[in-house]
Amino acid sequence: MGFTRDMAERMLATGAQTFLGIFSLTDLGSAEAAAVAAGTAVLAMVKAWIASFLGTKGTASLAD
Repeated sequence: MGFTRDMAERMLATGAQTFLGIFSLTDLGSAEAAAVAAGTAVLAMVKAWIASFLGTKGTASLAD
């Protein structure tokens, strides 16, 4: 799996999990939950970018 595809999968999974968790477990509305989910997806992208330099080459993973 290429780096871009790996990173996109991680971003989408993180964003969806965050949205569903916040929306179902808190009293935040869908707009606020979507904003938090977008923020965590961006953080997942930053982590994947850092991992491209420090982790396993060709993936968005920090683990070997």
